[in-house]
Amino acid sequence: MKRKATAIWKGTGLEGSGTLSSPSGFFDKSPYSAKTRFENEDGSKGTNPEEMIAAAHAGCFNMALSFQIAGKDLKADELDTTATVTLEKEEGGFSITGIVLDLKGKVSGMDEAQFTELAEAAKENCPVSKALASVPITLNISFSS
Repeated sequence: MKRKATAIWKGTGLEGSGTLSSPSGFFDKSPYSAKTRFENEDGSKGTNPEEMIAAAHAGCFNMALSFQIAGKDLKADELDTTATVTLEKEEGGFSITGIVLDLKGKVSGMDEAQFTELAEAAKENCPVSKALASVPITLNISFSS
């Protein structure tokens, strides 16, 4: 399986801008720029690579966890994960220095200890976590049955 996205950029790094597109149409010439990336703290004025990594990680993690839960013959009532990607300026440029996954989960018929065990396994084994293994990933869990 292969997935694609296309980025088009025009201009300088500081003053230029670009668009992101994907075959699914999810990104349909979505705008991005240095201004929307670095000068718009809440991210409301356009997307950026870190937001896309956060979305990919939260989605992949939830799907991996749902497979873990299904392996116990249960199904998730709801998995609500927010991924927060931290980008910091370091010597030599910017780096992603950490990712926090904040999970709120509800699974009828499962106890919190088992849910935590499965969530930790999903964090370690989802493909996006594996791809981002060089970055510290923290998992915070809130559970109800």
